[in-house]
Amino acid sequence: MRFRELRFGLGVFVLSLGVLLVRFLVPRPIGMADNGDGWRLLCDLGGRHPELKSEFYVHFSYGPGQACRSDYISSQAWLDWFASKLGKVLGSSAELNLLVLGAITCVLVAVGVAATVLGLELSRRNRVIAAVLLLLVMADSAFFGYFASVLSEGAGFLGMLLIAGGLLLMHRTGAWRYWGAALTVVGALIGINAKSQTLLLIPLFVLALALIRPLGKRGLARWALPLGVLVVVGTGTALVQSQGDPANAEYREANMYHVVFDSIVDGKHDTGADLAALGLPPSAKKFVGTGWWEASPWKDADYNGFRDKISRRNVVQYYSSHPLRTLQILQQGAVDTLTARPARLGSFADTSGLPPMSQEHRVPVLSGLSALAAPLGLFLLVPFWLLIGWAGVRAFRRRGREYGVVVFFLLLFAVGQFGLSALGEGVEGVKHQLLTLFPTFLAAVFAVLSLFPRPAPPVREEAAQEEPEPATEVFDAFREPEEPAVR
Repeated sequence: MRFRELRFGLGVFVLSLGVLLVRFLVPRPIGMADNGDGWRLLCDLGGRHPELKSEFYVHFSYGPGQACRSDYISSQAWLDWFASKLGKVLGSSAELNLLVLGAITCVLVAVGVAATVLGLELSRRNRVIAAVLLLLVMADSAFFGYFASVLSEGAGFLGMLLIAGGLLLMHRTGAWRYWGAALTVVGALIGINAKSQTLLLIPLFVLALALIRPLGKRGLARWALPLGVLVVVGTGTALVQSQGDPANAEYREANMYHVVFDSIVDGKHDTGADLAALGLPPSAKKFVGTGWWEASPWKDADYNGFRDKISRRNVVQYYSSHPLRTLQILQQGAVDTLTARPARLGSFADTSGLPPMSQEHRVPVLSGLSALAAPLGLFLLVPFWLLIGWAGVRAFRRRGREYGVVVFFLLLFAVGQFGLSALGEGVEGVKHQLLTLFPTFLAAVFAVLSLFPRPAPPVREEAAQEEPEPATEVFDAFREPEEPAVR
């Protein structure tokens, strides 16, 4: 581990942190307003939640409140707990101060950017370009606000960045491998346990560990460290998921309710035919466009008569027998993905003097372009994925295995998450598809970096300066007499 590289990595960290803190606090702090789900994380902290509904402003300070119970599992709770303790040390009277949480997350994101840059075997100029591209993704207006919020998307974004940086470092030799392993463990525990949707990372993470291999490592030297990482992450995830409601099964019926009455039977197509195909009576029409918690359908006698039809099996059967309608739903999911910004969630505090639901647009480069192209939906998203996949294949074929591993790790998660949210959730599509858009953009960055030329291996100075050895002088006394020429 060379001092010059460490010094360069420290410089990237300091500059990245400075950029992120300015992005966060100047000219006024930004975050993400609660969509009504924040109470699930505030319960564990004992924080007071003003209202159990979507909010138009960000509450940067949550005071103590009545304790409540929530089985919701999210690694965001770890960041919240640390922010709560640090805030009190700094003199804050709040149970959770989002300014402290945002600052902590900025530090962790800067660590992820610096580690990722150090894991890239590129020239210094190209490493600087890599840092800029990574910051464009992490600081994008569609994602950055979640780092100072009571929602769990921010933990997912952070975890994926740390995993990518850790895997790249694990591909290197020497002490870098062990630092990469530590970073991969932290990133995987945060990313995999961020939300129920991010559990999809588990099989992809196992595959990525199997493919990461430093040059020249074989046998035990290759497998010992990845297996150690896998054991630690697997054990930690199992313990975390056993502490509450694994995969959020509590919301399974609610999700299927929204799939049926918001996504499939949306009132814009043949409602009667769709209800019949789902095995639902015509009276079920009254639930179209309603929300699970607002409508409280479990109190309705008609709903309880067909409640068994609100199931995954029934929905899957509908999709398999209605391919055109399924394609239409996927198209809407692609439009939601590219839209990037939920219109109802604001970015500022109510003391900012701005209207309700005001959103910041300080770094709109990537999400702004995707929003402009959002009406294209699948016609843009699928070719974009294929282009990223081509770059990943090219990386494998040109001895850029580490780039290919990271590209496909992120890309396959994005595609899987897209299908899961588009076909299996049915409500708040734009917000739920952020876990599709973020890894897509991050995979695109690594796809671009895989095209950069690698620097030539350094030439040893001793070898470069070595001169040809002069011919050995032979004295006349020891020179053999020449034979006369034969005529």
